[in-house]
Amino acid sequence: MQDAQTAAPQECDVIIVGAGMVGAATACLLAGQGRSVRLVESRLPAPFSPEQPRDLRVSAISQASVALLDRACAWEPLRQMRLCPYRRLETWELDGCATAFDAATLGLPQLGYIIENRLIQLALLRRIEALAHIHLHSPATVHGLAQDGDGVALTLADGSVLRGRWLLACDGAESQIRRLAGIGVSRFEYRQHCLLINIDTDFAQEDITWQQFTPSGPRAFLPLSGQHGSLVWYDSPARIRALAAMDNEALATEVRRHFPARLGGFTVTGKGNFPLVRRHANAYHADRVVLLGDAAHTINPLAGQGVNLGFKDVACWVELLEKAGADWHDIALAARYERRRRPDNLLMQSGMDLFYGVFSNEIGPLKLARNLALNLADKAGPLKEMALRYALGLV
Repeated sequence: MQDAQTAAPQECDVIIVGAGMVGAATACLLAGQGRSVRLVESRLPAPFSPEQPRDLRVSAISQASVALLDRACAWEPLRQMRLCPYRRLETWELDGCATAFDAATLGLPQLGYIIENRLIQLALLRRIEALAHIHLHSPATVHGLAQDGDGVALTLADGSVLRGRWLLACDGAESQIRRLAGIGVSRFEYRQHCLLINIDTDFAQEDITWQQFTPSGPRAFLPLSGQHGSLVWYDSPARIRALAAMDNEALATEVRRHFPARLGGFTVTGKGNFPLVRRHANAYHADRVVLLGDAAHTINPLAGQGVNLGFKDVACWVELLEKAGADWHDIALAARYERRRRPDNLLMQSGMDLFYGVFSNEIGPLKLARNLALNLADKAGPLKEMALRYALGLV
């Protein structure tokens, strides 16, 4: 038997680096087209157990993302774990000036679901185990890559070589594949950091998620299944570091002082913090290396659209390959993907930046104007419904 250093390349149609939510979903859908996939991941998540505490990292999964996960045959496994539907959404700054959305206005059973990121990944990985077209390399790390006109060769740290027609970078915001492919990124650090706080609540949660704007940053609540919830606290880096250093009891006291009384009784069970950074790759591809999800773009998490944008990238790429038929390896598809996805991602990034800019200052006339705007938006009828449909990925 040849050792890894001298073994012939392991051939496939598509190499995917990163088995997170975006990479795993892409693998499932491409395998469903009959394509052979090599999936590379440095570390897999811990298996699910019902008694585990809720993870800090959660996502507000839109109806469009639910449909994609269903196509990937991962939705039913998710329903067997835990998730929380939400049917109403409310945003305000001053009392009496709020914008509220309700699934009933769109004739939908819910606006979406709040789900732990790890559970989405686990549901997709469970599906991958049943797909013969996918070979998972984990734990595995990347050593280098090389391209020619026909494909990409990826060398792993153990010396083995994978070769495919496409290499998809789904390895996150600090993508190693993006760097190895020579793709630059524009980066902007916001003046705020974010603190995630898991809480156990005195009562089972309702079907609403809400967000209040304050002079120092937004405060948000996301319902989790049962008597659990997730709080999101935006503030200055120094303030967030100070809050993160507190014990759970002291942090709970601060939450009671600074969050709306509608939160009710609760106990803090966990916390974690991170900086807010917007990134956008200067290109979405370098020849046959294609970026999806956070490797291509990150967004202010203000509206919880990050993973939904990533899943829209997945849907676009999978559709392009499927419609190309026998020409699925045509290098022109990479440029077509970028033309379709960059404007949508840029629009969402710019919209969140505008929202952030408008609500992140205390200029008196602007404060009055933005609260009047929230009040008017609540009565905007068809425009309000159109905005909600866009956020849910229904248009």
